[in-house]
Amino acid sequence: MPELAHATTRLALLGGDRAVPKDSVGGTWPLVTTADEQAVLRVLREGPLNAASPGEREVGGLERAWAQATGTRHCVAVASGTAALHLALRGCGIGPGDEVIVPALTMNATAHAVCAAGATPVFADVDPDTYTLDPRSAAAVCGPRTAALLPVHLHGLPADMRALDELAGRRGVPVVEDAAQAHGAQLDGRRVGALGKAGCFSLHPHKNLPSCGEGGLITTDDDSLHEQLVRLRNFGELEPTGARSYIAHRAALNARITPMAAAFTRSQLARFDDYARRREPGIRRFLNRLAQLPGLRVPQVPAGRTHAWHILRLMPDPEAFGLGPEHRCALRAALHRILRAEGVPVSRYQVAPLAAQPAFRPPGASPADAADQVDALLPVTVAVVDGSLCLQRRHLDPAAGPLLQSYADAFEKVWQNLELVRRMATSRSAPGWREALRQG
Repeated sequence: MPELAHATTRLALLGGDRAVPKDSVGGTWPLVTTADEQAVLRVLREGPLNAASPGEREVGGLERAWAQATGTRHCVAVASGTAALHLALRGCGIGPGDEVIVPALTMNATAHAVCAAGATPVFADVDPDTYTLDPRSAAAVCGPRTAALLPVHLHGLPADMRALDELAGRRGVPVVEDAAQAHGAQLDGRRVGALGKAGCFSLHPHKNLPSCGEGGLITTDDDSLHEQLVRLRNFGELEPTGARSYIAHRAALNARITPMAAAFTRSQLARFDDYARRREPGIRRFLNRLAQLPGLRVPQVPAGRTHAWHILRLMPDPEAFGLGPEHRCALRAALHRILRAEGVPVSRYQVAPLAAQPAFRPPGASPADAADQVDALLPVTVAVVDGSLCLQRRHLDPAAGPLLQSYADAFEKVWQNLELVRRMATSRSAPGWREALRQG
């Protein structure tokens, strides 16, 4: 165990000093610069304020820049990451009667987009090392109505696209990438967004590439799909070459991004690669220290992949604390309480598998039956949801290296008090995902 910078290992929960000083600096995200402000002011002063207006330049500029950044032929900017997924699926012809394979561990927007297209999400388990869609589980739940695979590059790590592409090829269906958390991540030297028929990104302010509100991007090399996406974001109309016609060529809604959001993201994009390069060493040092702690699994990065580090998921092993799997929830809850007292803003990302949530349960299935099916068919997702903690946003600041080191100090301090952690985990129960659903 590395020597701590603290004079005492008494936990803050018991009256000791916090490992992370209250006056710590860093951890701000997004970073808004004068250039970003000027980009938004330019639109406000010069216009147009609507993406469908003649002469609007910001949206097209962002689309060209992101297509170049991802190495794709086309990019279509839309109103949100959810809209990106919805339009990509519809553009691929997905609709009523179709099934789409979705990982059970992801933001619910992934499954909502499938439902919005009129299709049915079918949930597969995730890989225990990467938390991304397990190709074997995906293959097991494919059926005659499977019309697409929708892998999620969860937390910034590319899914196993080699195996998933092979599965999709056997089934004759497209792969739509949910890259909402993985801007800039690579697989075998190619950036996500260029690995499937379409790649979908979110520009939510908390993402690695933010907007000043909401926004999304869809990338593709398919000329025909690009044409459909342009229509689908604007009431089914053709892309205007002059005055807008208002003639709808297919049923669609309004999914346009605002010029102000596009201008803000274009400004952020100018620093995107530099931010990623500068944050990498601090995150690596932090994770390398945590990897030395017995029984704590840090994010894994398989060969050939790079990680965008949108979220850092940490998985404690109950066995290392002298506990059984039945204490998984209580151990997570104990560590959550202790670490937050030390000043580490750990949190949970998703509190229940998507397949058990009311919106996505099989028709006619009771809550109890759906929950039993989840336990039986999605054991990895259940273990991850109930047993892990996450760090979000603070580490995205490229100057957060010193802050992350103080977080590592806190983890090491806690690991010097494992007997207390064990007693806390065995002295009281903690709610798992089933209880979270009942409370929600």
